[in-house]
Amino acid sequence: MTTRPAGGTATGAARATFATGSIMRHVVVMTATGSVGLMAVFFVDVINLFYISLLGEEELAAAIGYAGTVLFFIMSVSIGLSIAVTAKVSRSLGAGDRVAARRQATTGIVSAAATVLLATLAVMPFQEAILSALGATGRTHAIADGFLTIVMPANPILTVGMASAGVLRAAGDARRGMYVTLGGAIATALIDPILIFGLDLGVTGAAISSVISRCLMAGIGLYGAYRIHGLIERPRPAAIVADARPLFAIALPAVMTNLATPVGNAFVTASMATFGTEAVAAWAVIGRLFPLAFGGIFALSGSIGGIFGQNVGAGRYDRVRRTLSDSMIFTMAYVAVVWIVLMIASGSISDAFQAEGRARELITFFCFAVAPTFLFTGALFVANAAFNNLGFATYSTGFNWARSTFGVIPFCWAGAILMGAEGVLLGWGVGGVLFGIAAVLVAFRAVGRLSAGADRATAPGLGATPVGPFTSGKGGTVG
Repeated sequence: MTTRPAGGTATGAARATFATGSIMRHVVVMTATGSVGLMAVFFVDVINLFYISLLGEEELAAAIGYAGTVLFFIMSVSIGLSIAVTAKVSRSLGAGDRVAARRQATTGIVSAAATVLLATLAVMPFQEAILSALGATGRTHAIADGFLTIVMPANPILTVGMASAGVLRAAGDARRGMYVTLGGAIATALIDPILIFGLDLGVTGAAISSVISRCLMAGIGLYGAYRIHGLIERPRPAAIVADARPLFAIALPAVMTNLATPVGNAFVTASMATFGTEAVAAWAVIGRLFPLAFGGIFALSGSIGGIFGQNVGAGRYDRVRRTLSDSMIFTMAYVAVVWIVLMIASGSISDAFQAEGRARELITFFCFAVAPTFLFTGALFVANAAFNNLGFATYSTGFNWARSTFGVIPFCWAGAILMGAEGVLLGWGVGGVLFGIAAVLVAFRAVGRLSAGADRATAPGLGATPVGPFTSGKGGTVG
């Protein structure tokens, strides 16, 4: 594709490419390319934890787990904001309004970065207290606090990269959207061993590597959105203010939706902490393992937003329904395959992270008993993506909070009493069954209502909340 400056004519990738052709093909292509990029993000976490585990101290792995839980809160804000940027830009492109898409991409990225900066500044003074509340003590607490002190200031930079990747996906350029996170992962893989072992910086080296990776992601994303697609212009304060309300009409419910997941995970982390350092170390591995293993589902939920958005913009509600059904078929097939792979590879996974004793037992239990329940979490992710792009963003907020509270707290509490640490993990997985099924049924009903009663001129605006009550946050502890 020829490089062009901002303001150039629309590229083929920036037209409504999802409003025609095979829906399943769009779902598979966007998910496949998105998977590579998103799995690269998760792989960064796995690499960090892998290298840290080679230092041979369980306290270090547990510290990364605690720090990741805190980082996940801010990450969830970033994800919600990038979802809003993707939704606005994709719908404008679907309606053929490239000028609006360029303005929304620019103001969206600026607003997202500023919001995450404020969130980071609000959290940092309390990070020590938060770590203590999660169960971190002694040396583990000190290591986690040091890691956060280095990585937290780079949160706005990560948000720029994520929002820019969202713009690229909205334009249908899955390949360059993939490059954003893939570039960061490659950088981490190369830099981590140098800093952790070569310069003997240990956990501090892993933190510095994460910051460098985030900077590279932002640079790659901005280059693609600005130089290749011309979807970035000079930020104008008046435009930022004017676009803020419609952007945050989507972003606030999406952020609230995503914050539900780290709240639930924080409860799981605190519950696992009652069973000792080995249990927390196992949870740290699991928190990085399952996003990587199920990266295709996380990528699906993020990638299909553009497909939903463009077809809504084009008034093709028949294709919106097909997107929902094809995405569910993909989810079922993907989870089945991954479950089999995890069962076969469970021993090797424990060996790779030098997990022994209780930590090894818990990792194996996850691979065999908990992994298949992700089918229902995946169903919730797909439904949330539909809600966010159909004007029902508060639906996803309600379902995610219900899943992360009523679907986590009582199940993990009862599981801990009945089965110990294994019960906490099983409760965390089983609690999502009811909410996944309900969310998909409501999503199909919402599409049916729009298809029956709306045309292109009367489709509800993004961010509308028609009658009452998104894509997933990265589920797991991330570093």
